[in-house]
Amino acid sequence: MCKGNMKIFILLNMPVKNTVTLENWEEISLDHQKLYRNYLARAGKKEVLKAIPELHEQAFAQIDCLKCARCCKNFSPRFKPPDIKRISKSLQMKEGDFKEKYLRVDEDGDFVAVSAPCPMLGMDNKCSIYEDRPSDCRRFPYTDEDVILKRPGLTQKNSTFCPIVVSVMEGLLRNAK
Repeated sequence: MCKGNMKIFILLNMPVKNTVTLENWEEISLDHQKLYRNYLARAGKKEVLKAIPELHEQAFAQIDCLKCARCCKNFSPRFKPPDIKRISKSLQMKEGDFKEKYLRVDEDGDFVAVSAPCPMLGMDNKCSIYEDRPSDCRRFPYTDEDVILKRPGLTQKNSTFCPIVVSVMEGLLRNAK
């Protein structure tokens, strides 16, 4: 067995926790970052795409996003033109006024929330524009689509702040054994 394959073998035989919770996910994520990176680099697309719908559903069944909301507290989605139009209309604001009050342009040239936590996040961790939220928010944490493999760096970053991603990654690791 070559040195690179030996590392993957050793990593895949590390213990994988059975249940990810809001109490233990950070420790699991921290311990398994290298494991996630190596798995995502070599994972078979067919196997992953077959497994993620069920793992995604299981993760959302066991973890309540409203008790976490780290995504909304620490990061901003991109607000694309259709999002801005839809949200402005919903808030009965002119698009320019909405942008001026709630958005800024980031280093990539994208519109993002002017502050963290997101100005649309309530004290109860509920989104005040949930039905009209940006497409990035609708899709996050991307654990039910091929983004999990197409953008492994994003998946790994998301695993550092989202327990749902950690749960799905742990499920994929269990399935790989």
